Amino acid sequence: MTKQELIEYCLSLPGVLQDYPVKPPWTVMQHEGNEKGFAFIVEKDGRQLVNLKCEPMEAEFLRAAYEDVIPGYSMNKTHWNTVMLDGDVPDEELKRQIGRSFDLTKPRVKAKC
Repeated sequence: MTKQELIEYCLSLPGVLQDYPVKPPWTVMQHEGNEKGFAFIVEKDGRQLVNLKCEPMEAEFLRAAYEDVIPGYSMNKTHWNTVMLDGDVPDEELKRQIGRSFDLTKPRVKAKC
């Protein structure tokens, strides 16, 4: 998956905004409702990377299953993984991980009393 394909996929999810808040030029895909980022995209050493949130046990599983999934670059290593876009993670699996990160960071729905 290319960086542009990743951005387009993220923007197809409901209520998603694209931002560039930090340098070096990170592209952050975030929720409109709470402005929490769920996909942080950056180039490092000539490779496009994306940081995605996940549960700790799943993070460890994915790191063991795929060579191109590593602990989150410049993020909390327990709750974030970095995925190399040109690596061994199939596009459908990457989309699943994006969806999971999206769900873990989405705005909470307030209960009606």
